[in-house]
Amino acid sequence: MTDTLVLNGIEKRYGDTQAVGGLDVQVPPGCIYGFLGPNGSGKTTSIRMVMDIIQPDKGSVSILGASSAREVKHRIGYMPEERGLYRKMRVTSMLNYIGSIKGIPRKRLKTLVPELLERVELDGSSKKRVEELSRGMHQKLQFLTTVINNPDLMILDEPFSGLDPVNLDMLKQMMIEKRDEGKTVIFSTHLMEQAELICDSILLINGGKKVLDGPLNEIKANHETGLIELDATGDSAFIDEMAMTQSVAHNNGTLEIVLRPDEDPQKFLSAIAGQIDIRRFEIKTPTLREIFVEHVGDGHE
Repeated sequence: MTDTLVLNGIEKRYGDTQAVGGLDVQVPPGCIYGFLGPNGSGKTTSIRMVMDIIQPDKGSVSILGASSAREVKHRIGYMPEERGLYRKMRVTSMLNYIGSIKGIPRKRLKTLVPELLERVELDGSSKKRVEELSRGMHQKLQFLTTVINNPDLMILDEPFSGLDPVNLDMLKQMMIEKRDEGKTVIFSTHLMEQAELICDSILLINGGKKVLDGPLNEIKANHETGLIELDATGDSAFIDEMAMTQSVAHNNGTLEIVLRPDEDPQKFLSAIAGQIDIRRFEIKTPTLREIFVEHVGDGHE
Protein backbone atom coordinates (compact mmCIF):
# COMPACT_ATOMS: atom_id res chain seq x y z
CA MET A 1 0.00 0.00 0.00
CA THR A 2 1.40 3.38 -1.03
CA ASP A 3 2.35 5.74 1.78
CA THR A 4 0.26 8.90 2.05
CA LEU A 5 3.32 11.07 2.62
CA VAL A 6 7.01 10.42 1.99
CA LEU A 7 9.75 12.92 2.81
CA ASN A 8 13.19 12.08 1.44
CA GLY A 9 16.03 14.03 3.01
CA ILE A 10 14.29 17.40 3.04
CA GLU A 11 16.38 20.31 4.28
CA LYS A 12 15.70 24.00 4.85
CA ARG A 13 18.08 26.75 5.92
CA TYR A 14 17.48 30.39 6.72
CA GLY A 15 20.88 32.02 6.51
CA ASP A 16 23.15 30.30 9.00
CA THR A 17 20.22 28.60 10.74
CA GLN A 18 19.23 25.10 9.73
CA ALA A 19 15.49 24.83 10.37
CA VAL A 20 15.18 21.27 9.05
CA GLY A 21 18.06 18.95 8.32
CA GLY A 22 17.81 15.79 6.23
CA LEU A 23 14.35 14.67 7.32
CA ASP A 24 13.11 11.24 6.17
CA VAL A 25 9.49 10.33 6.95
CA GLN A 26 6.96 7.76 5.73
CA VAL A 27 3.32 8.22 6.76
CA PRO A 28 1.06 5.24 6.00
CA PRO A 29 -2.57 5.73 4.96
CA GLY A 30 -5.47 5.54 7.41
CA CYS A 31 -3.62 6.62 10.52
CA ILE A 32 -3.19 9.49 12.95
CA TYR A 33 0.42 10.61 12.72
CA GLY A 34 1.97 13.12 15.10
CA PHE A 35 4.79 15.52 14.28
CA LEU A 36 6.06 16.05 17.82
CA GLY A 37 8.75 18.23 19.30
CA PRO A 38 9.44 21.34 21.33
CA ASN A 39 8.61 24.79 20.03
CA GLY A 40 11.11 25.80 17.37
CA SER A 41 12.06 22.23 16.54
CA GLY A 42 11.13 22.46 12.83
CA LYS A 43 7.60 21.05 12.86
CA THR A 44 5.90 24.00 11.18
CA THR A 45 8.70 24.46 8.64
CA SER A 46 8.38 20.78 7.72
CA ILE A 47 4.63 21.08 7.29
CA ARG A 48 5.02 24.17 5.11
CA MET A 49 7.38 22.24 2.85
CA VAL A 50 4.85 19.39 2.71
CA MET A 51 2.17 21.90 1.67
CA ASP A 52 4.45 23.47 -0.97
CA ILE A 53 4.23 26.85 0.75
CA ILE A 54 8.02 26.93 0.91
CA GLN A 55 10.45 24.85 -1.10
CA PRO A 56 13.04 22.54 0.48
CA ASP A 57 16.67 23.39 -0.28
CA LYS A 58 17.30 19.68 -0.72
CA GLY A 59 15.24 16.50 -0.82
CA SER A 60 11.82 15.64 -2.18
CA VAL A 61 8.19 15.34 -1.10
CA SER A 62 5.66 12.77 -2.29
CA ILE A 63 2.09 13.40 -1.12
CA LEU A 64 -0.88 11.23 -2.11
CA GLY A 65 1.25 9.93 -4.97
CA ALA A 66 2.02 13.41 -6.32
CA SER A 67 5.25 15.40 -6.21
CA SER A 68 3.50 18.54 -4.97
CA ALA A 69 0.55 19.29 -2.70
CA ARG A 70 -0.71 21.71 -5.33
CA GLU A 71 -1.37 18.79 -7.67
CA VAL A 72 -3.72 17.11 -5.16
CA LYS A 73 -4.96 20.14 -3.20
CA HIS A 74 -8.60 19.06 -3.59
CA ARG A 75 -7.75 15.93 -1.53
CA ILE A 76 -6.00 17.80 1.29
CA GLY A 77 -7.40 19.78 4.20
CA TYR A 78 -4.84 22.10 5.79
CA MET A 79 -5.15 24.01 9.06
CA PRO A 80 -2.14 26.34 9.44
CA GLU A 81 -0.72 27.50 12.74
CA GLU A 82 -1.69 31.05 11.80
CA ARG A 83 -5.48 30.86 11.53
CA GLY A 84 -6.90 32.46 8.41
CA LEU A 85 -10.62 33.13 8.72
CA TYR A 86 -12.35 36.29 7.49
CA ARG A 87 -13.19 38.09 10.71
CA LYS A 88 -16.11 40.14 9.38
CA MET A 89 -17.94 37.21 7.80
CA ARG A 90 -20.68 35.39 9.66
CA VAL A 91 -20.07 31.80 10.67
CA THR A 92 -22.52 30.19 8.24
CA SER A 93 -21.39 32.44 5.38
CA MET A 94 -17.77 31.53 6.13
CA LEU A 95 -18.44 27.81 5.81
CA ASN A 96 -20.58 28.26 2.69
CA TYR A 97 -17.83 30.30 1.09
CA ILE A 98 -15.07 27.79 1.88
CA GLY A 99 -17.31 24.91 0.82
CA SER A 100 -18.05 26.52 -2.54
CA ILE A 101 -14.33 27.15 -3.15
CA LYS A 102 -13.73 23.44 -2.49
CA GLY A 103 -16.36 22.47 -5.05
CA ILE A 104 -19.24 21.42 -2.80
CA PRO A 105 -22.64 22.02 -4.52
CA ARG A 106 -24.79 24.75 -2.97
CA LYS A 107 -27.65 22.31 -2.40
CA ARG A 108 -25.36 20.04 -0.37
CA LEU A 109 -24.01 22.95 1.66
CA LYS A 110 -27.54 23.82 2.83
CA THR A 111 -27.65 20.61 4.83
CA LEU A 112 -23.94 20.05 5.41
CA VAL A 113 -23.14 23.37 7.10
CA PRO A 114 -25.83 23.06 9.81
CA GLU A 115 -24.77 19.45 10.42
CA LEU A 116 -21.14 20.45 10.93
CA LEU A 117 -21.99 23.38 13.19
CA GLU A 118 -24.16 21.16 15.36
CA ARG A 119 -21.40 18.55 15.51
CA VAL A 120 -19.02 21.02 17.18
CA GLU A 121 -21.73 22.83 19.14
CA LEU A 122 -21.50 26.04 17.12
CA ASP A 123 -25.06 25.93 15.83
CA GLY A 124 -26.05 28.59 18.36
CA SER A 125 -23.39 30.91 16.94
CA SER A 126 -24.19 30.42 13.26
CA LYS A 127 -25.18 34.07 12.74
CA LYS A 128 -22.29 35.59 14.67
CA ARG A 129 -19.37 37.24 12.95
CA VAL A 130 -16.10 35.37 13.19
CA GLU A 131 -14.58 38.21 15.24
CA GLU A 132 -17.26 37.67 17.90
CA LEU A 133 -16.18 34.10 18.57
CA SER A 134 -14.03 33.04 21.50
CA ARG A 135 -10.61 31.59 20.78
CA GLY A 136 -11.87 28.03 21.23
CA MET A 137 -14.91 28.61 19.01
CA HIS A 138 -12.68 30.18 16.39
CA GLN A 139 -10.48 27.08 16.53
CA LYS A 140 -13.44 24.75 15.99
CA LEU A 141 -14.64 26.80 13.04
CA GLN A 142 -11.17 26.67 11.52
CA PHE A 143 -11.23 22.87 11.85
CA LEU A 144 -14.59 22.72 10.05
CA THR A 145 -13.21 24.72 7.11
CA THR A 146 -10.39 22.17 6.95
CA VAL A 147 -12.59 19.08 6.82
CA ILE A 148 -15.72 20.43 5.10
CA ASN A 149 -14.94 18.61 1.83
CA ASN A 150 -14.01 15.36 3.65
CA PRO A 151 -10.42 15.27 2.33
CA ASP A 152 -8.32 12.13 2.16
CA LEU A 153 -5.51 13.83 4.10
CA MET A 154 -5.81 16.39 6.90
CA ILE A 155 -2.73 18.33 8.02
CA LEU A 156 -3.26 20.26 11.23
CA ASP A 157 -0.59 22.54 12.69
CA GLU A 158 -0.99 22.83 16.50
CA PRO A 159 -4.75 22.04 16.39
CA PHE A 160 -5.16 21.89 20.20
CA SER A 161 -4.00 25.44 20.86
CA GLY A 162 -6.57 27.47 22.79
CA LEU A 163 -9.05 24.64 23.40
CA ASP A 164 -10.56 23.90 26.79
CA PRO A 165 -10.65 20.23 27.90
CA VAL A 166 -14.21 19.62 26.63
CA ASN A 167 -13.56 21.01 23.16
CA LEU A 168 -10.14 19.37 23.04
CA ASP A 169 -11.78 15.99 23.60
CA MET A 170 -14.35 16.80 20.90
CA LEU A 171 -11.64 17.63 18.36
CA LYS A 172 -9.67 14.49 19.21
CA GLN A 173 -12.79 12.38 18.75
CA MET A 174 -13.42 13.90 15.32
CA MET A 175 -9.83 13.17 14.32
CA ILE A 176 -10.30 9.56 15.41
CA GLU A 177 -13.53 9.34 13.41
CA LYS A 178 -11.74 10.54 10.30
CA ARG A 179 -9.02 7.93 10.82
CA ASP A 180 -11.66 5.24 11.24
CA GLU A 181 -13.17 6.31 7.90
CA GLY A 182 -9.82 5.51 6.28
CA LYS A 183 -8.52 9.09 6.15
CA THR A 184 -5.03 10.13 7.18
CA VAL A 185 -4.56 12.79 9.85
CA ILE A 186 -1.18 14.45 10.37
CA PHE A 187 -0.87 16.98 13.16
CA SER A 188 1.89 18.81 14.96
CA THR A 189 2.01 19.47 18.68
CA HIS A 190 4.36 19.89 21.62
CA LEU A 191 1.70 18.45 23.97
CA MET A 192 2.91 14.89 24.52
CA GLU A 193 -0.02 13.81 26.70
CA GLN A 194 -2.55 14.65 23.98
CA ALA A 195 -0.53 13.00 21.23
CA GLU A 196 -0.21 9.80 23.26
CA LEU A 197 -3.99 9.46 23.48
CA ILE A 198 -4.68 9.39 19.75
CA CYS A 199 -1.51 8.81 17.69
CA ASP A 200 -0.93 5.57 15.85
CA SER A 201 2.57 6.65 14.80
CA ILE A 202 4.81 9.59 15.61
CA LEU A 203 7.83 11.53 14.46
CA LEU A 204 9.85 13.15 17.24
CA ILE A 205 11.85 16.05 15.84
CA ASN A 206 14.32 18.30 17.63
CA GLY A 207 16.65 20.91 16.21
CA GLY A 208 15.26 20.20 12.76
CA LYS A 209 16.39 16.57 12.86
CA LYS A 210 14.55 13.31 13.38
CA VAL A 211 15.10 11.83 16.83
CA LEU A 212 12.88 8.78 16.39
CA ASP A 213 9.79 7.73 14.47
CA GLY A 214 7.48 4.77 13.96
CA PRO A 215 4.36 3.16 15.44
CA LEU A 216 3.79 4.47 18.95
CA ASN A 217 3.31 1.04 20.49
CA GLU A 218 6.66 -0.13 19.09
CA ILE A 219 8.44 2.97 20.31
CA LYS A 220 7.06 2.49 23.81
CA ALA A 221 7.96 -1.21 23.77
CA ASN A 222 11.54 -0.32 22.80
CA HIS A 223 11.75 1.99 25.81
CA GLU A 224 10.47 -0.43 28.44
CA THR A 225 12.30 -0.11 31.75
CA GLY A 226 11.56 -3.57 33.19
CA LEU A 227 9.68 -1.93 36.06
CA ILE A 228 6.77 -3.81 37.64
CA GLU A 229 4.35 -2.42 40.21
CA LEU A 230 2.86 -5.02 42.53
CA ASP A 231 0.14 -4.71 45.15
CA ALA A 232 -0.24 -7.87 47.23
CA THR A 233 -1.10 -9.16 50.69
CA GLY A 234 1.03 -11.65 52.56
CA ASP A 235 4.72 -11.85 53.26
CA SER A 236 6.49 -10.59 50.13
CA ALA A 237 9.98 -10.41 51.62
CA PHE A 238 11.08 -13.41 49.52
CA ILE A 239 10.81 -11.27 46.36
CA ASP A 240 13.83 -9.23 47.49
CA GLU A 241 15.97 -12.39 47.40
CA MET A 242 14.75 -13.81 44.07
CA ALA A 243 17.41 -14.27 41.39
CA MET A 244 15.03 -12.74 38.85
CA THR A 245 14.87 -9.36 40.60
CA GLN A 246 17.47 -6.64 40.26
CA SER A 247 15.93 -4.28 42.82
CA VAL A 248 12.80 -4.04 44.95
CA ALA A 249 11.48 -0.83 46.51
CA HIS A 250 8.67 -0.84 49.04
CA ASN A 251 6.48 2.25 48.62
CA ASN A 252 3.40 2.56 50.87
CA GLY A 253 2.34 -1.03 50.31
CA THR A 254 3.28 -1.10 46.62
CA LEU A 255 6.35 -2.98 45.47
CA GLU A 256 8.31 -1.39 42.65
CA ILE A 257 10.32 -4.23 41.13
CA VAL A 258 13.00 -4.03 38.47
CA LEU A 259 13.72 -7.38 36.86
CA ARG A 260 17.15 -8.37 35.69
CA PRO A 261 17.85 -7.98 31.96
CA ASP A 262 16.21 -10.66 29.79
CA GLU A 263 13.91 -11.85 32.58
CA ASP A 264 10.29 -12.42 31.48
CA PRO A 265 7.64 -10.59 33.54
CA GLN A 266 5.16 -13.40 32.91
CA LYS A 267 7.56 -16.00 34.27
CA PHE A 268 8.12 -13.78 37.29
CA LEU A 269 4.36 -13.58 37.84
CA SER A 270 4.09 -17.38 37.66
CA ALA A 271 6.94 -17.71 40.16
CA ILE A 272 5.25 -15.58 42.82
CA ALA A 273 1.66 -16.68 42.21
CA GLY A 274 0.36 -18.77 45.08
CA GLN A 275 2.91 -17.42 47.54
CA ILE A 276 1.11 -14.10 48.01
CA ASP A 277 -2.36 -12.77 47.22
CA ILE A 278 -1.83 -10.52 44.18
CA ARG A 279 -4.25 -7.62 43.85
CA ARG A 280 -2.45 -5.69 41.09
CA PHE A 281 0.39 -6.63 38.77
CA GLU A 282 1.33 -3.90 36.29
CA ILE A 283 4.20 -3.83 33.82
CA LYS A 284 5.04 -0.15 33.60
CA THR A 285 5.68 1.29 30.18
CA PRO A 286 7.10 4.80 29.76
CA THR A 287 4.78 7.61 28.80
CA LEU A 288 5.41 9.55 25.62
CA ARG A 289 6.36 12.51 27.80
CA GLU A 290 9.03 10.40 29.53
CA ILE A 291 10.39 9.25 26.16
CA PHE A 292 10.38 12.87 24.98
CA VAL A 293 12.34 14.00 28.05
CA GLU A 294 14.80 11.12 27.64
CA HIS A 295 15.64 12.14 24.07
CA VAL A 296 15.16 15.90 24.14
CA GLY A 297 15.63 16.89 27.79
CA ASP A 298 13.23 18.36 30.32
CA GLY A 299 14.41 21.88 29.53
CA HIS A 300 12.33 21.72 26.33
CA GLU A 301 9.03 20.78 27.95
